Amino acid sequence: MEKFKQIQKNFQLNGAQMKYIAFISMFIDHFNKAIITPKLNYQQPLVTISMIFDILGRIAFPIFAFMIVEGFYKTKSRFKYMRNLLIFAIISEIPYDMFQSKVFINNRSQNIMWALALGLLTLIIVDKLKEKIKNKYAWLAVSILIVAINAIIATLLSFDYDYYSIIIIFILYLFYDKRLVGSLLAYLVIIKEFYSILGFATINFYNGEKGKQNKWFNYLFYPVHLLILGICRFLFGL
Repeated sequence: MEKFKQIQKNFQLNGAQMKYIAFISMFIDHFNKAIITPKLNYQQPLVTISMIFDILGRIAFPIFAFMIVEGFYKTKSRFKYMRNLLIFAIISEIPYDMFQSKVFINNRSQNIMWALALGLLTLIIVDKLKEKIKNKYAWLAVSILIVAINAIIATLLSFDYDYYSIIIIFILYLFYDKRLVGSLLAYLVIIKEFYSILGFATINFYNGEKGKQNKWFNYLFYPVHLLILGICRFLFGL
């Protein structure tokens, strides 16, 4: 533990750096799924590359989930934050379907922005209830019920990362001041994605600083890169 704390002290990441790591991880993962996987045919070099890319791609989601919690606490307007997530969830849906299924509309799978928006809504609701329910155990019980309902909604609507997304975001919120504990518990929820531990480890190096960011780049990267990969699938028959 002391060794880990020393590493934390010597190697720190601000919010911008965290997001760029997540963007790179996500792009690698999506590039693998859209471009490499359709061409595998058991060719060993490609199989090895695909496996490595799949591992690196597991870093992204834990960081995005954590940044939803961080944004919840630090945004100037939770309403505008929610609005932006919903707008870009709508914008991203056709690019996501093109990337995921090579069609323009696919109701069987929805992009991750919907899950992040529902996760944020969950935090807004449970945090508001904290003001009204003074008994912390009663508040926790009601909060778990709300999380369960929203997790079911995420699953029924086929959001990317379905119920895992809501539960993980809530755990990271619940243990916001005990980040190592929160990240370990959240990892246990999605332990089947074994290498997501790399992403949960990364959030423990966050130094609390925003860093130099471009808001519109942060929002546009997701739909734009999906659109490019989706077009590639159409053009090259992948």
